[in-house]
Amino acid sequence: MSQKKAISLEFFPPRDIAAQEKLVRSAKQLLALHPSYVSVTFGAGGSTRSGTAETVRLLQNLGCDAAPHLSCIGSTRAVLADILDTYRQQGIRRIVALRGDLPSGMGGDQGELHYASDLVAFIRQHSGDWFHIEVAGYPEMHPQASSAEADLEHFGNKVKAGANSAITQYFFNADAYFDFVGRVRAKGIDIPIVPGIMPITNYAQLARFSNMCGAEIPRWLRLRLVDYGDDKASIRAFGVDVITKLSQDLLDNGAPGLHFYTLNNAEATMAVGQQLRLD
Repeated sequence: MSQKKAISLEFFPPRDIAAQEKLVRSAKQLLALHPSYVSVTFGAGGSTRSGTAETVRLLQNLGCDAAPHLSCIGSTRAVLADILDTYRQQGIRRIVALRGDLPSGMGGDQGELHYASDLVAFIRQHSGDWFHIEVAGYPEMHPQASSAEADLEHFGNKVKAGANSAITQYFFNADAYFDFVGRVRAKGIDIPIVPGIMPITNYAQLARFSNMCGAEIPRWLRLRLVDYGDDKASIRAFGVDVITKLSQDLLDNGAPGLHFYTLNNAEATMAVGQQLRLD
């Protein structure tokens, strides 16, 4: 049953006091879903690094098991080691290890580690087995991958380096997830792969995110959302139905849990969670 599956939530560091207050309200509401942990995104090049640490502390104070994201692009081993040591002192036991994107203005300085697999290996070398390491998976292929097979090889390298489990990029086609998991299992890789779930609340925002990350919005879904125009209430209601059906399909067919990209909003994720009887 879906109630027994592990649910996790993703937040991003708020940029001001009003946004922080909204995050706290959302997180308190979403605790009703009993998440096994919450993750906090990370800005490369120092853009939100301190914000990540502060948000992790804030969520810990609310009683959450918080997992900071850590990216290696544009960073040094010394800086990464310092971040890892700080998190260990805070009692953090889970890290989401990502390559990250090079921020604009940093030129060609990619830092000392170039791939997520390098970061995973570094975390293991520096911290041993202290951290449970989550990595990213791409059911519809990473937008910069040269081929589906090369993408799968990169995923395998992260697991060989010491990853414990994976969270996928969001998608709206369950077959893409099951195909990805099947190909991963065929390679002899057996770590849990949790599907990432993006609630639908704003079509323009969703289209922008999807274009950036390579997540496909199926034609039927795109056209339905366009039809609603500026009717936000109808988009939200329709989105809850679509995401609930997708989530139930994933859980019924073996997904080990769900990871919700909340965008620091509670309403849509709570509505899906209640439909799935997760609260």
